[in-house]
Amino acid sequence: MIRNDSMRIDPKRRATIDYKKKQFATPSYQQQKYPHRLNLYHVPPTTEIRLEDFEQWAIDRLRILAEIEACSFRNKTPAETTEHVKPLLDKWLRLDANSSSPQGCADTRLQDQRRKDHYSHFILRLAFSSTEDLRRRFTRVEGSLFRLRFQTENARERQDFVSSLSLDWEAVSDREKRTLAQDLLNATPNLKKSDVEDGGWFKVDFETVPELVETRRIFVKGGKAYVPSKEQMSIVLAGFHARLEQGLELTARALPRLDEDDRLSPILNHLSNNFAIPDSTLADSDTALSGATIHASSIDPLSAHFPLCMRNLHMTLRKNNHLKHFGRLQYTLFLKGLGLTMEDCLIFWRQSFKLITDETFNKEYRYNIRHNYGDVGGDAVRRGRGYSPFSCQKILTEHPPGSGESHGCPYRHFSVDNLASLLQVTGVSDRDVLRGVKEDVEKKRFHIACNRVFEWAHKTEIRQVKDDGTWKAADLDTIVHPNTYFKRSYLLKRGLAGDSRQSQADNMET
Repeated sequence: MIRNDSMRIDPKRRATIDYKKKQFATPSYQQQKYPHRLNLYHVPPTTEIRLEDFEQWAIDRLRILAEIEACSFRNKTPAETTEHVKPLLDKWLRLDANSSSPQGCADTRLQDQRRKDHYSHFILRLAFSSTEDLRRRFTRVEGSLFRLRFQTENARERQDFVSSLSLDWEAVSDREKRTLAQDLLNATPNLKKSDVEDGGWFKVDFETVPELVETRRIFVKGGKAYVPSKEQMSIVLAGFHARLEQGLELTARALPRLDEDDRLSPILNHLSNNFAIPDSTLADSDTALSGATIHASSIDPLSAHFPLCMRNLHMTLRKNNHLKHFGRLQYTLFLKGLGLTMEDCLIFWRQSFKLITDETFNKEYRYNIRHNYGDVGGDAVRRGRGYSPFSCQKILTEHPPGSGESHGCPYRHFSVDNLASLLQVTGVSDRDVLRGVKEDVEKKRFHIACNRVFEWAHKTEIRQVKDDGTWKAADLDTIVHPNTYFKRSYLLKRGLAGDSRQSQADNMET
């Protein structure tokens, strides 16, 4: 006879714990502290955050990484990249130094900033560890961001951060420095004899500093690279890359466990899709143009400021007096984003569809236009005032054009020859620009190709606002929305024309 032990847990049943012990138990994880602004992201975050913060923090960091990658594609120098990205970092991912607060790193504001930075990095790790290409790109841009922050960090706080790291390096003794003094002096450029004797030196495996070995800036002996303290950034950056690559590999192995979470999977998929082109929403302030009169009759002259996707739709509409459904949807929402009222939009489309009667227009097209503006439809559509203008990311990834359709992005959906012809029709004739656009398209950098054309078409105006200091670097960030393209083009051209008229008036007065 088998004796039943009431205290024994049946292996076929789940061991349950009293809910009171769970509810009032001491938390296993504690809030992490961030003594330094810089972070190697070796320890993952453990505390809970809201789902809204989970997505928003990742999007804010993604904006920065996309700008850094765009600067790389446009062959900007490190100094130009720093100048361009610094105001964006202050806006989206601000990290203040300990010296900015009397309380130092204990300041709640600093801890909140560093917490957002910490969490957003690991959230994007989840999103970009699924494929080798995403892991490689993520490592490259995160390394560039870390390098930028390391170079602009306060010298004292940077040294405190480096001292706190457990990196695999060995300090060179004074005796060894004296023995190798002449070799160190000969192998290290721009080094004085006093720097060899008084400066700090470290020994590391030469594989960890390939950048210094490649440019022949250090002395190598017995498989060890002798690195001066001024080049310690290369050692720290190599350690950052090694830890990040290892962390991404481990994250990729754990990804299948997230498939069961219906809350996180859609967010992570959305973030990974946006790594090519960050998604962008259009705020009401983005549509406001001082001095601009947007009516049905003003669309033709304003089309000179349209991006290529909308310029193609406008030209097709004028040529055929008609657009198919998705073309009308994309163009209507763009015009709505310009500030065109629903009444003027109805007038514009009715005047454009010259080959149909009023009865046909009212029956087949009028309702859709009113629906896009939120004038008719369900409660959700009305409360949201209709649909938002399409961003570049949405145009690129949704509803590819079929036969006879004109919507979409010409940089992606046109052949190279047809794209070149369209660009020439719109006035882009520079061979270097056309060659650069072709290279961008072949490498699937469609938004970079569009920005390249914009910068060429407005090179005089951009140079002037930079010289005058009237526009900051954040005002000239990478364009990822057609309506942003229009607004920036309109303001640049109008500003220069206004200055010309003012100078002419001043000359007449004198």
